[in-house]
Amino acid sequence: MTATKRATVYFDANLHHALRVKALETEQSMSDLVNAAVRVALAEDADDLAAARARKKEPTLRFEDVLKDLKRRGKL
Repeated sequence: MTATKRATVYFDANLHHALRVKALETEQSMSDLVNAAVRVALAEDADDLAAARARKKEPTLRFEDVLKDLKRRGKL
């Protein structure tokens, strides 16, 4: 079994209710649902950071320049 740590988390009342209902309907604990959601959020953050690192050397485009180019080419 994975080591666990206890934490106190305060939820908005509506979120807490939704979490309780989902836990009952899916036969999972609220802790399991929260742990899964946090894992997904952290994985998305890691993916975003990796994508940013991969694109670091790409040229930067100014939004104004992109709009001007679109207008020039008749796309706007």
